[in-house]
Amino acid sequence: MSPTRKLAALPCGRRGKWVVLAVWVILLMVTGPLAGKLMGAEDNQASSWLPGSAESTQVLTEQRAFQPVDTAQAVVVYERPGGITPADRVEAARDAAAFAAAPHVVGRVIGPVVSADGRAMQTIVPIDIGTNGWKDLKPAVDSLRQTAADNSQGMATHVTGPAGVGADQAKAFAGIDSSLLAATVGVVVVLLLLTYRSPVLWTLPLISAAGALIVSQALIYLLAEHAGLTVNAQSAGILIVLVLGAGTDYALLLTARYREELRRHQDRHEAMAFALHRAGPAILASSATVVASMLCLLIAEMNSTSGLGPVCAIGVLVALAAMLTLLPALLVIVGRWVFWPVKPGYGTPEPTRTGRWAHIGAWIGQRPRKVWIGTALALAVCCLGLVSLNANGLSTAGTFTGTPDSVVGQQVLEQHFPGGTGAPLTVISTEGGAAAVRAAAQATPGVAGTDAPVTHGGQALFRATLTDPPDSQAAKDTVDRVRDAVHAVPNADAKVGGNTAVILDAGRAAAGDNRAIIPLVLGVVLLILAVLLRAVTAPLVLIATVVLSFAAALGISAFFFTHVFQFQGEDNAFPLFVFVFLVALGIDYNIFLMTRVREESAQHGTRQGAVAGLSATGGVITSAGLILASTFAVLGTLPIVGFAEIGFAVALGVLLDTLVVRSVLVTALTMDLDRHMWWPGRLSRRASPVEAELSRQP
Repeated sequence: MSPTRKLAALPCGRRGKWVVLAVWVILLMVTGPLAGKLMGAEDNQASSWLPGSAESTQVLTEQRAFQPVDTAQAVVVYERPGGITPADRVEAARDAAAFAAAPHVVGRVIGPVVSADGRAMQTIVPIDIGTNGWKDLKPAVDSLRQTAADNSQGMATHVTGPAGVGADQAKAFAGIDSSLLAATVGVVVVLLLLTYRSPVLWTLPLISAAGALIVSQALIYLLAEHAGLTVNAQSAGILIVLVLGAGTDYALLLTARYREELRRHQDRHEAMAFALHRAGPAILASSATVVASMLCLLIAEMNSTSGLGPVCAIGVLVALAAMLTLLPALLVIVGRWVFWPVKPGYGTPEPTRTGRWAHIGAWIGQRPRKVWIGTALALAVCCLGLVSLNANGLSTAGTFTGTPDSVVGQQVLEQHFPGGTGAPLTVISTEGGAAAVRAAAQATPGVAGTDAPVTHGGQALFRATLTDPPDSQAAKDTVDRVRDAVHAVPNADAKVGGNTAVILDAGRAAAGDNRAIIPLVLGVVLLILAVLLRAVTAPLVLIATVVLSFAAALGISAFFFTHVFQFQGEDNAFPLFVFVFLVALGIDYNIFLMTRVREESAQHGTRQGAVAGLSATGGVITSAGLILASTFAVLGTLPIVGFAEIGFAVALGVLLDTLVVRSVLVTALTMDLDRHMWWPGRLSRRASPVEAELSRQP
């Protein structure tokens, strides 16, 4: 027995299976309590999302010297279309006094200020963000909303500004871990039941995936607490979907091969050892592509993007370990009966050899060139939707799938006050240069006014209100003009931050991340494929098909976002996230298919090997794709446009890759290229059965 075969037999040996089970039980007992603490370790403060070197991030850090606690401004807006009355002003003044006395309010409450048209008022309330980011904003803003609404005497009241928006985001993310987990588990259970048609078998992959999720959450919690790993609500939510989705994919592939080997081996331990030996390399390679792709995110400027990489990589590695150890042990322990009512008996024929996918492979084999050209052209047409792609960031209103109070309040504020009210720029300079810096900012087109500088420790800070809404392109252009003006003041060391500056810097950092990370991921995946398939042609073909699939999915998604869902655009990081997930996960199915095709090609030639490989893997890969697509589609249930867009695009891309690219395009290309698919490897020099027969003819 080869060393790799011996290694594969360890988790499923007669004694080894019990050892593996005991180790996992102990591991889950230890890590279970730690996994529950992950939510408390999330860092949802602005600095955990922003580019670390950006000017706006530096301002966030330096302004703590002027106010020890992080604050966010809430803007309480009052509106009476018929005009604000004296009684309304008295009531708003009482509210302002109540706001100032609230325990979560720090600094000076400004207002109420009546608008120039006399139909609205605003009061600016600085709120202590605390250490939990937006989670601490929600109760504070809820209190402001309740106070403003009480005795409003018919006035419409809203709370907006950065604090109001943050509180509504916290509400949208509330319970994200539990809701995503429940929805994802529900989807996986239903699809596993449909896939296995067994009332029992589905529990084993689910138990293994759930164990992997618990252990990965515990590891990530420990790294967040003791090693400085950044985890936020975004990465914690995607972790759940990725571990359950990818883990179930690996489980399906292994279980399908195990069921196949049970028909060839009387001893289930031998069957599992052989299944691990054959399917293990494909599962290892597929997980390696995901892990490597995720680790490429570490070079991102955006802290939220760079933090997502190691979180997802850890989740996939733990899922891999669970599916190659815990799941085999469980399957061998319970025996063949777990497949009831269709138990794979020893010596019975393998149904996939003559099933639906065998017929599809035979049909493609009659006209492979026409099939792949036609399929590629159809996908290219789908790419035309990319003209609708608008990944330049989302406005405040465009962030939510609905219309929360902060969005309504912002709209009311823009009707009656300068657009930047409630979200001013923050300018920090040296104390000696403060006057010149303020004058330069005040003179900049797009600035409605500035307040008096506050000094501390040789530095000065003042705020500048913009004339345009803080999330508009006009406001972003004003930030650039203000920066140019204040940077030109000699010896002032001026920096410009604030809400609009944050949006601007995040967009530019995300664009830079797209340019740097996408080529890096392609190179890493190409290298892994070349090592696995021992060829150059096949990896290049597979990468090209996955990129085409990605572009088609993005094109279709952009069309739906614009013309069906009526979204305002896409988040800056949307193309990168979708690319990484689709390339890393989409290439999985090509790996599952092509490793089996290579195995069969060594015996029957590439054309027959492609048919045999598609016949053997078609059903399980389709099931895996449906499960993974469904788990990502669960993200669409969250009332956040960014999550809904990522979930929709990744789910669509996985379905395209599973049902069209892998089953039709790759299979047809493999048949058309024949043995040249494996160039320059050994298989490329072996004549196909047809060529060998022709060479023997006189």
